Amino acid sequence: MADALTTAEPTQPASADAAEGAIAARCGWVILARHGEPAQPRTSRMNAEEYRDWWAGYEVKGIKPGQTAPEKLKAAARDADTIIASIRNRAIETASAVAGDRVFVQHPIFVEAPLPPPPWPRWLRLLPRTWGVVARVYWVLSDGHGADETHRQAEQRADEAAAMICGLAEQGQKVLVVAHGYFNQRVGAALVRRGWRCVEDPGFSYWSARKFERR
Repeated sequence: MADALTTAEPTQPASADAAEGAIAARCGWVILARHGEPAQPRTSRMNAEEYRDWWAGYEVKGIKPGQTAPEKLKAAARDADTIIASIRNRAIETASAVAGDRVFVQHPIFVEAPLPPPPWPRWLRLLPRTWGVVARVYWVLSDGHGADETHRQAEQRADEAAAMICGLAEQGQKVLVVAHGYFNQRVGAALVRRGWRCVEDPGFSYWSARKFERR
């Protein structure tokens, strides 16, 4: 007579691909949206010190009045389980415009990386848009010289932000983040390193929204 108790065959460990597939199947999505056009004027030429003051003003102001949030972004906000905004006014006002009556969270981890201008002579005057490019390159190459946060520290913050939203999305949540152009780019790169892919990429203009899904 056969024994009533039998030994089961050893269970083979799931492959890494199968495990990744299981995670992807239960994941939500992540959308990284940029704020609307800021209220800060951008048409006057200025020197480095004036640009430093201009950027300080940019950091505290909201968005330019009269803008209409894209319907696609408002639809994403309606569909999202969690909406997170940077603590800067331009991001908060943008999140309010797309979320309507929905409650959203504000988190400092998503603020924009700093833009310190190089110590160039006062006679050199550039438009704010040009200073933005110059200051970003200078900040990266000097690893944050003259800024409260270095390039390396900002990269670490972007990775921590990606880990936070991955944790939510891997629980099945759909996560909309309303933040800033450069920092969204770095968070997106960190998401890709974590196994996500960008499935919708309209670029980094104002009100743009890049969507990520787990591979």
